[in-house]
Formats: sequence, structure tokens, C-alpha cells
Amino acid sequence: MKQLDLVFNVAGSKTKSHFRLQYANTALDKAAVQKAMDDIAALSIFVNKEGAPLYDTPVSAKYVESVETPIIEEAE
Repeated sequence: MKQLDLVFNVAGSKTKSHFRLQYANTALDKAAVQKAMDDIAALSIFVNKEGAPLYDTPVSAKYVESVETPIIEEAE
């Protein structure tokens, strides 16, 4: 499964915050993703315990694909 990983700077901090979407369209272009990230940042509804926006400034975006390798499987 591919996830869309949006990375933002946290306001007033050197840390980064990830916004991961599991069911994202995998055919999104750069402009669409940039607009979505700008819209998320403009909302300022996600804050840390100090009240600083977690998704303040868009940094990067990427698709992340994970591969599962079962070792022991449930018997049917």
C-alpha cells in the first residue's frame, strides 16, 4: 500500500511534522499536492501543546510504499 507523506515545518521550531494519508490518489501532480499542503497550513487547526501550528510551512511530499513479509501466518 502506498501512503502520501506530507512534511511540514513546525512553527517556531526546527522539528518537522508528517501528515500521512493512507488512501491518497497516486496520480496527483506537484501543483495539486502543493495546493493541498498550502491549504492545510493555512487552516492552522493542528497545534502542539505550546499552541504552535504543527503544519506551518510545507517542506516536501512523497509516496511511501511499505512491503510486508509474513513470518508466521494465521492458519485458516
